[in-house]
Amino acid sequence: MPELSERTKANMDVVLEETCRQLPHGGDHDSRKFIAERLIEAAQAGHSTLGELGIVARRALAEILAKRGE
Repeated sequence: MPELSERTKANMDVVLEETCRQLPHGGDHDSRKFIAERLIEAAQAGHSTLGELGIVARRALAEILAKRGE
């Protein structure tokens, strides 16, 4: 597993917080974990910009909402 740069980690944190704001109360633990895991996978695959990570996070959020029927 490649070490992620501090910049990538910061981008992941920003994207996670921005995405979870769309969930009630900032998202529950399981939702935040699901999105974070997707972000980690994307970052390890070389996707490290805010734009790339934002797309991944929005897709994960859409999956969560679809499962809930929202």
